[in-house]
Amino acid sequence: MAKVGAQRAAELTGRSKSTIQRAMNAGKLSYEVDSNGRRVIDVSELDRAFGLAPQGVGAGQMNLISDASVEAELKKTTDLLEMERMKMRIKMLEAQLENAEDQLEDAKSQRDQWQKQATQVLLTSQYSQKQAEELKAEIEARDRRAQMRRQQAVRKAASGTKQAAEAVKKSGFDFGNLWQKFRGEKTVAANVSVADQTAESAVDTVDDAKAA
Repeated sequence: MAKVGAQRAAELTGRSKSTIQRAMNAGKLSYEVDSNGRRVIDVSELDRAFGLAPQGVGAGQMNLISDASVEAELKKTTDLLEMERMKMRIKMLEAQLENAEDQLEDAKSQRDQWQKQATQVLLTSQYSQKQAEELKAEIEARDRRAQMRRQQAVRKAASGTKQAAEAVKKSGFDFGNLWQKFRGEKTVAANVSVADQTAESAVDTVDDAKAA
């Protein structure tokens, strides 16, 4: 089939020349380069890519068709931009979600660490309380043992005193008479001493009278 340039291709398809050129640049429309270096397109390729407009269409209708194609291209471009914005928004939300998950993981790690420290403190407190109770029990046991030893010593001393008294009783030695005798001798000696002092005082009185 015949090959036409971009301008004629636009007329045959009812599209704008810029639309035909963008399609060629994007690879959507195959073309060839003639001997003059001009890009030409096979009419069958135009029919495949865009479809051929009915022949005998007036200039006004061609303009309407061109405007419709421009609007379609604009809508397509707008949709692509909106899609890109949505992709960027999704990426931002995913980054925020990942950051929130990291913060949650850090919070869980800190919570586990605090629980571990609290458990250690509790165990230490319980161990200290147990040590205090054991020390108290040991002190009470020592006191009981010391009291038992004192009671045994008192009983032993009392038993020894009782045995000594019984031995003295059996021997027949009378401590009562000995004590009374000791007290009597002590009383006599005291009386003698008082008499001697009285006599010495009388002699001194007589000597004083003679001298006067």
